[in-house]
Amino acid sequence: MSDVRCGRDEVRRARFAVAAVFAVHGAVTGSFATRVPWIQDHASLSAGQLGFALAFTALGASCAMPLAGRITHRFGSRSALRGLLALWTLSLLLPSLAPNMWTLCLAMFVYGGTAGMADVAMNALGVEIERRLGKSIMSGLHGMWSAGALVGSAAGTLAAHLGSDARLHHALAAGTLTVLGLVACAWVLDVQPAEDEEPPPRFTLPPRSALLIGTVGFCAVFAEGASLDWSAVFLRDRLDSSAGVAAACTTGFMLTMAIARIVGDAVVNRFGAVRTVRAGGVLAVLGGLLIVLAGQPAVAIGGFALMGLGIAVVVPLCFAAAGHAGPNPSQAIAGVATITYTSGLVAPSMIGGVAQATSLVVSFCVVTALACGLVVFAGVLRTAERGGRAEVSRPSAAVPDPRP
Repeated sequence: MSDVRCGRDEVRRARFAVAAVFAVHGAVTGSFATRVPWIQDHASLSAGQLGFALAFTALGASCAMPLAGRITHRFGSRSALRGLLALWTLSLLLPSLAPNMWTLCLAMFVYGGTAGMADVAMNALGVEIERRLGKSIMSGLHGMWSAGALVGSAAGTLAAHLGSDARLHHALAAGTLTVLGLVACAWVLDVQPAEDEEPPPRFTLPPRSALLIGTVGFCAVFAEGASLDWSAVFLRDRLDSSAGVAAACTTGFMLTMAIARIVGDAVVNRFGAVRTVRAGGVLAVLGGLLIVLAGQPAVAIGGFALMGLGIAVVVPLCFAAAGHAGPNPSQAIAGVATITYTSGLVAPSMIGGVAQATSLVVSFCVVTALACGLVVFAGVLRTAERGGRAEVSRPSAAVPDPRP
């Protein structure tokens, strides 16, 4: 794509704008997650029916994400992100309106599809800004996503505590977040395709580089999904913790990830993507061992905190590596995102299946083993280091590399 000539101040402004977009995207997720029990009751669903309907989120994302590159090529990065983000924020209205399982399946398919396309578009812009600044920013952007998710979930928790109708809650949240998203999108980079640039295919298999990078993301997202969905259950069933302590463990895990992502860029800029992921893998493995061997709630909570600290920056770095790995960042990011979405879908059900057949301890042995993959496969992210520097050093880059 042709570069939009802009000064350093404009690039920095665009960085803050994209960070706000990430926060808005996360806030939608947090707003939805807290009202799932209300949606289940409203549609009169069993646990199995609810799980079936929620699976359509990942299905919709996987089907729609490859279209993001085509849309960006057609309309330019700013207009594409503005439209896709608005579709995503407004799709928050749909699940709470569904009266039964089949309408909820359709709502979740649309919800997941718009989420995935907006996800690809904003990550591609984040990679472009990272190239122009010549330093890592993706971890911080994903930290803003986590912060937005926490704000959205806090507001949703308050709404649920007050007994408000989720349709009203989501209507107010969707309206507010749509306005905030449109304002933020006015300041993002407007990257336009070159006149002779061929549009990307509507659907295509991910490039080989994306498959390798996605392997690392799969390991991290599997551990994240398992910890988010099963940490409270582990403390309650395995260690006889109170409901409050069990819930605090999950909240602590989310906070650890958010903080680690916000400060993670400084670590990546100092040590590089590969060494950061390998060190994170070691922390995640140590956390997994603490969880498996825990005899007291405090030990398990510490293990989950280490797990969150270890995996926090992996997915942002996977997206960065994908964006730097080839000529079509959106296509590569879509491939990695599809793999990570699949991992997030598989993890909770696989943990439950293994626990049913054996125990939760064995389930988290599986999580710990996959965390070892971060150490083993971290080298495939080296493209994030090489590619980022190469792109910034090109004559067409608007901002020179500030590093000596």
